[in-house]
Amino acid sequence: MSDIKLFHFGGAQVSELPGSAMQVEKSLQVLFEANLEALLGIRFLATEHSTGHVHGGRIDTLGLDEDNSPVIIEYKRSVNENVINQGLFYLDWLLDHCKEFQWLVMERLGQDVANAVDWSAPRLLCIAGDFTRYDEHAVKQIARNIELIRYRRFGEDLLMLELVHVPKTSKLNGPKVVAEAKAISSLQPAADASQDNDPYLSQRMSYRLSQSSADLRDIYDAVHQFLIALGDDVQVKELKLYTAFKRLKNFVCMEIYPQARTVTLFLKLDPTTLALESGFTRDVSNVGHFGTGDLQVTLKSMADFEKAQPLLVRAYEGG
Repeated sequence: MSDIKLFHFGGAQVSELPGSAMQVEKSLQVLFEANLEALLGIRFLATEHSTGHVHGGRIDTLGLDEDNSPVIIEYKRSVNENVINQGLFYLDWLLDHCKEFQWLVMERLGQDVANAVDWSAPRLLCIAGDFTRYDEHAVKQIARNIELIRYRRFGEDLLMLELVHVPKTSKLNGPKVVAEAKAISSLQPAADASQDNDPYLSQRMSYRLSQSSADLRDIYDAVHQFLIALGDDVQVKELKLYTAFKRLKNFVCMEIYPQARTVTLFLKLDPTTLALESGFTRDVSNVGHFGTGDLQVTLKSMADFEKAQPLLVRAYEGG
């Protein structure tokens, strides 16, 4: 059971607010779906989405996160319910129905967003009032992108979310998924992934890293290690065009540019609260860029990285 307690200080009086978990799954689901982007950084797509007659199931909530990764959310009715196995079943269904998901995105969010769907790291979120130790052990043994989130209600207007488990690195590689995603974009039948001639290879993070100097890779690695050391709840998402570091939501996105000899970070911080420094920090709230975050930080040396560390900590702590 969660041991988190919430106290209210009113003058000389200290009182504990009793926490509770909803017993009716639908009320919890309605609450999350109405506030999905604010709570989890996920855009709502569908509720109780049918998987058809063959699979015979309904996905509680479908969404698209801030990195354009598909998200399945399942809500646990009781402690003993095996919501993880159910979610894995739906995750496999999703990977077999990429085109159906992308059409749903196009209907809800438009063609441009549908074209940008990233199949490298689909997510399964299991939300419950509590999890058993067997749940927490099981997800550690499964090589899938599964997150366990515990919630508590305190009174009528307070909701607590606690990350019980997040995979340290979330990345799904597979010829089937890659070929399927390419087929969707081109509206062509899926081809053998071994014949992959990617016209955007030079934009990919893996390619940029391979073309970078040793000094630039050292900066990238130093930032990477610093961010994951900030806490056990930090998750790394290795996407095609950038690397995202997240808790419930992204707090830093990182890119590397070998020709410009820079590592570029985008932080979830309000640029108007900072004294911006030319060539180091920049307000990009109205500038198009990959990843999320309104503050751009440009690193050209280890000295820049050291100067950026307080900003990275601040972004991790929520601004």
